[in-house]
Amino acid sequence: MTDADGRRGRPREFDVEEALDRAIEVFWRHGYEGASLAQLTAAMGINRPSMYAAFGSKEELFHRAVSRYAEVDMAYARQALQEPTAYEVARAFLHANVEALTRPDRPSGCLSVQGGLAAGGDDGRAAAFLAQSRLRGERAMAERFARAVVEGDLPVGTDATDLARFVMAVSEGHAVHAAAGVDRASLRASADIALRAIKHA
Repeated sequence: MTDADGRRGRPREFDVEEALDRAIEVFWRHGYEGASLAQLTAAMGINRPSMYAAFGSKEELFHRAVSRYAEVDMAYARQALQEPTAYEVARAFLHANVEALTRPDRPSGCLSVQGGLAAGGDDGRAAAFLAQSRLRGERAMAERFARAVVEGDLPVGTDATDLARFVMAVSEGHAVHAAAGVDRASLRASADIALRAIKHA
């Protein structure tokens, strides 16, 4: 590449965040094991040497993609924790989760569930990584519910960990159903049933 004076310039660098966004979709559609290097590099618009130079390995690319997914696509989960009551936390999270699972511009379901469904040659490392990622979200919600118990917002004796696990289990079940084609309205109705259970627990 040369500039107007004929001097050799540096090759144009690719946008790492854009490349990660494209990798997210490939991992989301095919899972970690199902996503080939050819599919990933084609989607990101780079060659294999550039991919290895930027991300080190397919596994590291997957970790970076999941981290970006958590930061961008799942920002609603962090926002929900700021709601003033435990019920509002659960309501905001489950309703936003249904919206996220059924976005028309993304694959149906959730990367953190679909990405590790197929176990294969990585000895289950991708599935374990995703499980740990989901558990971090569950622990954050449990801490918020524990605070609600201390503040008197939830009844004394409420097990914050069990409640957080219930909310997360509902959202993960919705992810599986969304990937199978269940529509937004049906998932919203299911979320509202769970919320009634939480409200009257």
